[in-house]
Amino acid sequence: MTSMTSWTANDLPDLTGRTVVITGAGRGLGLITARELARVGARVVLGVRDTDKARHAVADLPGAFEVRPLDVSDLTSVRAFADAWSGDLDILINNAGVMDIPAARTPDGLDVQTATNHTGPFLLTTLLLDHLTDRVVHVTSELHKQGRIDLTDLDWRTRKHNGMQAYQASKLAVVLFSLELQRRLTAAGSPVRSVLASPGIARTSLAAHSRSNVVNRFTFLTNAPERGALSLLYAATQDVPGNAYIGPDGLGGFRGSPTVRRPGKAGLDQALAGRLWDATADLVGAVAR
Repeated sequence: MTSMTSWTANDLPDLTGRTVVITGAGRGLGLITARELARVGARVVLGVRDTDKARHAVADLPGAFEVRPLDVSDLTSVRAFADAWSGDLDILINNAGVMDIPAARTPDGLDVQTATNHTGPFLLTTLLLDHLTDRVVHVTSELHKQGRIDLTDLDWRTRKHNGMQAYQASKLAVVLFSLELQRRLTAAGSPVRSVLASPGIARTSLAAHSRSNVVNRFTFLTNAPERGALSLLYAATQDVPGNAYIGPDGLGGFRGSPTVRRPGKAGLDQALAGRLWDATADLVGAVAR
């Protein structure tokens, strides 16, 4: 058996006949993940904002790709994508995200960063759940360990907005969403798994555009994008338990090869996870009405 510390994309299983949806797959980690899963036989559906750019990105790649419009920060777009889905969906990879951006609101009036990283993926996952046969992979960050959830102001309406704090909170919300989702799946007797993946600090445009400048200041702690994507690929294809947290095996989980790690203490708070689920559902419902 291949050890996790030496695991690479060359160890991916044959995925012929499997269907995968990857959000934000037009570039970066999402595109690498799409390329590798298609290479081993999966039908890969890219849910993206810029469909022309995504089609161009996969045009010369081997494998079966389909590009569909999806802006996870826009609840109307999320609902349209889910409503249009038919048939089984083996793997959903919630990859789309933004990091440490200035305060802004979506057309629904939601905080853009919270909506992109948590609220939209929450809605997408719950709407597609009846179609899922295998697993959901939620892309989070080691920075979730610094996150704090304020259930009274989940959407940054009363607090002074802080881009990095909003990012950390949204990634903690992702971890808690996985925890509660897995609890509900298990209680329902479902075979579907909820799995977490952290790429570490990958040298992609997401981190590079962060105002914290973390990539340029701490290059020695970062993963090349190809290596960062291994956590997503491992989480999507390997036999790991529900709510497993896959991340790099190096110091602090910032770089290295994929292994099973442990999320931060707050990410294991089942009571908080349940309350966050209810608060998120209320937020989505309030906006949808």
